[in-house]
Amino acid sequence: MARIIYISGGTRSGKSTFAEKLALEFGAPLCYLATAQSLDSEMDERIGKHQQRRGPEWQTVEEPLHLSRALTCCDGAYHGILVDCLTLWLSNLLLLDENPGWETEERILEEVRRLADTLRDMTTPVIIVSNEVGMGIVPEHRLGRLFRDLAGQANQMVAAAADEAWLVASGIPLRLK
Repeated sequence: MARIIYISGGTRSGKSTFAEKLALEFGAPLCYLATAQSLDSEMDERIGKHQQRRGPEWQTVEEPLHLSRALTCCDGAYHGILVDCLTLWLSNLLLLDENPGWETEERILEEVRRLADTLRDMTTPVIIVSNEVGMGIVPEHRLGRLFRDLAGQANQMVAAAADEAWLVASGIPLRLK
């Protein structure tokens, strides 16, 4: 079983930078498994900045939906895999349904369970970055509340499957387990 590291934090908290630093300790080659989709020019710019920050040690694999399958395909081919990020993946899954409801929630939670099982079977170390979205106000709209609830449940499940869990706040990593 590989070492699984879960890292959570707020927006621009420094969690991705911390995750990349930890991943470099595994040595090259490294896989950056990106769940983001480039849907506009602002996102193109963000992705470009992230890629520039990483060096030649990294190979990017883009997979917005089939995260467990992508991890399985990458297992053994790299010295470490960084998944960035869990909450973007959840958002991608959530937006597959035109009118998401409890069926959507169950479908997504089944995908998260599959992800947790996949993590337990990995031979390559994996670092998973996620956003902590439950510390703010209650979203005004149903879709926002559904996303917040899914993210909270997914974060708990993945953190439980991980060997280490970290919270990054204001650029300072705090080890939770």
